[in-house]
Amino acid sequence: MRSPVGRDAAVVVKVGSSSLTGPQGGIDSARLEAVVNELMALRERGNFPILVTSGAIAAGFPVLGMTRRPDSIADLQVAASVGQTLLMDSYAEAFRAVGVTVGQVLLTKDVLGNRAQYLNARAALNRMLELDIVPIVNENDTVVVDEVKFGDNDQLAAIVSHLIGAGMLIILTDTAGLYTDDPRFASDAKLVRSVQYSDEVLDVIRSSSTATDLGRGGVATKVMAARMAALSAVPTVIAPSGELGVVVAAADGADVGTWVAPRADTIPARKLWIGFGLPSAGSVTIDAGAARALTTSGGSLLSVGVIGVDGSFERGDAVEVLNEDDELVAKGISRMSADELRTLSGRSTHDGGGEVVHRDDLVVLG
Repeated sequence: MRSPVGRDAAVVVKVGSSSLTGPQGGIDSARLEAVVNELMALRERGNFPILVTSGAIAAGFPVLGMTRRPDSIADLQVAASVGQTLLMDSYAEAFRAVGVTVGQVLLTKDVLGNRAQYLNARAALNRMLELDIVPIVNENDTVVVDEVKFGDNDQLAAIVSHLIGAGMLIILTDTAGLYTDDPRFASDAKLVRSVQYSDEVLDVIRSSSTATDLGRGGVATKVMAARMAALSAVPTVIAPSGELGVVVAAADGADVGTWVAPRADTIPARKLWIGFGLPSAGSVTIDAGAARALTTSGGSLLSVGVIGVDGSFERGDAVEVLNEDDELVAKGISRMSADELRTLSGRSTHDGGGEVVHRDDLVVLG
């Protein structure tokens, strides 16, 4: 069931590279101004817009004489450095024309894992909103190697939604929303209008997605971001960037794009970091009883419920927890190495087994 965003609430709007740049890269001024107009309409509605923008690499590589997005890390970082300046200049000029000041905020996903960074980022964003400044957030692509190789800003937008306690996350994309299959190749693909964050259809959509040429996101990162926002009790709307008035329509609770309903209450920032910020070093497979204990009872993961171990993780590494159908149930920080767990899997505490992941170090994702 969709619901509108209350007035005076912050709304995070994420826009991707393909919604800002031309087919060969470079900033498309008309597209960028359309995004600015959407945020201004949201502002006039009584909300505080926060823009999370991609496009730095796509804006920068044509300036370097390149005809396509580069592959090497060094070239990607240089393109991001050049493009970020161009992108911010374009945004600043477009917002200045309507009498609004903007401020640049460069973040990395691990802000959730560092309490000092987390508090500072939250304080800075809140202060910018108090001063009627529109924050423009981007990943710090010149220093974050993994992101320029594989990522997009969808998850960063979910992190910002958590930081600021947003009323809604709106992800603008070049499709009408999430489809049951790729509409470019499947004639029977249907637009998913509304879905719970934990519904299996999102797993199907995520597994069949692809990235674009200009960006490194895609449907999979949007599904992950929506689920991440949902764990912060923030609803997400994935909507078409080219539709006039779509941001305010989403904020009004209108039937646009795909609505991803959140859980009723939020989880701590540390658990979000475990679930989405820490890279997984391996996985463990658990039986049905253990899966029920994790998802319904909020218990810890014990070795007696483990039926499989994959990877070579050590104590303190993050591991994914899978059920017998190979579906992701949870993620947590292991208190055993892979070798220890292979020896102790299936054993109860009375039989020499023990706690694999404590519930305080575990986030249920399935």
